[in-house]
Amino acid sequence: MSGIRDSLGRVGFDLLSHALTEYQDSRATGRLRVSGRPGGAFHLRDGLVVAVESPGAPGPEARLLRTGRVSGEQWAELLRENEGTRWPQAGLIAHGYAGAAQLRVVCVMATQDATFAVVAGRVDGCAPLDAAEPLAPVAVGEPPGRLLQEATRKLAAVAALPCPVRPERERPVPTAAADGADALLPELQRELLAHADGRRTARDIAFATGLGVYTVTVAMARMLGDGMLELAGDSGAVAPISIPVTGPIAARTPPATGTPGHRPPPEETPGRTYTERTGADEPADAGGTHAEPSDAEPGGEESGGADPDDAGPLDGGPAEGGSAEGGTTEAERAGTARPEAVRGGADPADADRSDAGSTGAGSVDTGRSQEGSTLSEPVGAERSGVGSGGGEL
Repeated sequence: MSGIRDSLGRVGFDLLSHALTEYQDSRATGRLRVSGRPGGAFHLRDGLVVAVESPGAPGPEARLLRTGRVSGEQWAELLRENEGTRWPQAGLIAHGYAGAAQLRVVCVMATQDATFAVVAGRVDGCAPLDAAEPLAPVAVGEPPGRLLQEATRKLAAVAALPCPVRPERERPVPTAAADGADALLPELQRELLAHADGRRTARDIAFATGLGVYTVTVAMARMLGDGMLELAGDSGAVAPISIPVTGPIAARTPPATGTPGHRPPPEETPGRTYTERTGADEPADAGGTHAEPSDAEPGGEESGGADPDDAGPLDGGPAEGGSAEGGTTEAERAGTARPEAVRGGADPADADRSDAGSTGAGSVDTGRSQEGSTLSEPVGAERSGVGSGGGEL
């Protein structure tokens, strides 16, 4: 019995048992709401349980209506005659739909079945008592400990069957062996075969037929063991519903390598460094410095370059002239373009710009905006770290 409670949540069961015992000792009156799945409510009067309601088990009203003792029209008429009550016990007896003893039995069975549904599920917590009245209370209450003990005994009986099931989990379907055997089966088993469609649990069938959850659960477990029913799947879950796709599905493609902002890192080559600003590989000397790439062509002429005579100070302003007709020297292009690699020594113009950059007077040519012009990189002395004394690049 302890193992059964552990599988259902020992903490929740003990919490419910402790709360009911406390209210019994204090002879409390009110409704104890139990949260969980399916959860429920215990109605107490002087510490005794007079009614239990749960969404996991059919109540007295559902039992009367589903079994055919009272039709829906007759029940509605009884409610109109007895305004302000949800359980027209006097009207049921007066119209001869049920006797007083039958109604007491129905209420007691509903109370015990709802207790079984609460214990067989998951108990999360208990709320304080409130003053809500029960739907169909019994005249003589029952001790809470006895109710819980009976529910635990029923749960242990279900677990001892060859194919035990839970009231809210398994959803069986009839097997081929059940075809043509309806006439030889009892009424309860015929009811289960008629309602077992792979989507209904024992609790669902209990509400559809007006039978008790415990009764349907035991019958379902026995029919599974006899081969009359089988589970719709390994886990007893409902088969998924396929949703048709109305439009085409486009595959998501990765961004192209040539898109802006996407530059794969270059392969590392010994003796070469990677320029962060331009993304170009540049040769490095033994001292760890490198020469800046030049925008000039090998012949010393800039194709489409700006006229150096029209260039202003190093303020990044646009030039007004067009392309240069002849080649330009290093001194003429010192303030406007990047220096070429110097072989054998540093250009004095580079050293001058390095001194100016160290005092804050030097700046970076931010580029030209006219057609045919090129953007200038930072001066070579600042990038390479050459001091005022010059050095080999």
